[in-house]
Amino acid sequence: MHTVEFQSVSKSFSDKNIIRDISFSMEQGEIFGLLGPNGAGKTTLIRLLLDIIKPDIGKIYVFGKPLSPAAKNRIGYLPEERGLYRKTGLLDMLVYLAQLKGMPEKQAHLIAESLLKSLDLYQYKNKKVEELSRGMQQRLQFLSAIIHDPDLIILDEPFSGLDPVSAKTVKDKILELRASGKTILLSTHMMEQAQTLCDRILMLNKGGRVLYGSVDEIRIEHGKNSLVVEFAEKEDFNAIREIPGIKKIIESGKSVELFPEEGIKIQFLLEELVSRTNLLRFEQTLPSLNEIFIETLESAASE
Repeated sequence: MHTVEFQSVSKSFSDKNIIRDISFSMEQGEIFGLLGPNGAGKTTLIRLLLDIIKPDIGKIYVFGKPLSPAAKNRIGYLPEERGLYRKTGLLDMLVYLAQLKGMPEKQAHLIAESLLKSLDLYQYKNKKVEELSRGMQQRLQFLSAIIHDPDLIILDEPFSGLDPVSAKTVKDKILELRASGKTILLSTHMMEQAQTLCDRILMLNKGGRVLYGSVDEIRIEHGKNSLVVEFAEKEDFNAIREIPGIKKIIESGKSVELFPEEGIKIQFLLEELVSRTNLLRFEQTLPSLNEIFIETLESAASE
């Protein structure tokens, strides 16, 4: 059973298509990235998922069924538009939010204290929200989305306003949640974070699906099919020229980038290198998610 499944979903406002025939699924225990430029339809997709708005066409299933009131208590949501009770203390606010989801007060108190400690906010537990820095408020907002121990966690730009240390703390917590079996939807503009955190991604552009699948597979698919190698001996540089199937060699310091001819696989080159040279290091060159993101949008704009 998929945690989330969209089947040919479309949504328009005032005759403008915001979401166009989108299908995808999310599995338990994965971090699923929702990517795209501003206006691509990410926020609309999240609102459809949360049943805030209804699709014009298509079906949406959460935990195997159309979203029910009971199932909503199994979802945690960090919206891009932040909203905290500014005059309330940190601990009191988290306990209150957990109780709204049906958690007993004593249990909510223990979990709230534990979460505040995990994000280095415990010493401020009795301070009012308005007394915190923006970064601290952002960490607290993140905790408010997970205080009731949800099974599906939707995070819209969770790293916004965080310094590098705080971002790492939140990132570590997200990975911890995944390890415990939670399903996480991560909507972000930060491609580096998406590349390191996400198992699979859906990239939208103008309401349509332009990329969908595992991060590793997408990077391999968009790779330029070359191999960077480093040798122990200078003589090995000459040995590579005897390997068949190489159309181009670029030397850069101690390393060499090899480009195979059409139809020649990287695996073949690697086997030849291992048999002929003393390899210190090798890696297949793959584009970053950010490079793919830019390339995909530029390609769409030129069509």
